[in-house]
Amino acid sequence: MRGDILLCYDVNTEDREGRRRLARVAKICKDFGQRVQHSVFECTVSEVDMEKLRNKLRSVIAADKDSLRIYHLKSLRTEYVEAYGRNEYIDFSDDTLIA
Repeated sequence: MRGDILLCYDVNTEDREGRRRLARVAKICKDFGQRVQHSVFECTVSEVDMEKLRNKLRSVIAADKDSLRIYHLKSLRTEYVEAYGRNEYIDFSDDTLIA
């Protein structure tokens, strides 16, 4: 079963290690979904991928300095997203024509 999630993070970048954590968190998130704002990703994941994503992110963040939130969404993206301004979301579940 696949589900949609909204993943948000705030990584403390006051030191070099924090900046490294930020880059690692962003890279992990890009592997599972797409960035819709600087620290916000929309992902459609299976239960197995959700567990992998959660474990990877929890191994990177510093629990005493960083924040990670995962919102499990209960309906289709078109039913829960209102986007204004730049909205460069690509629905990879639709057939995509590459010219």
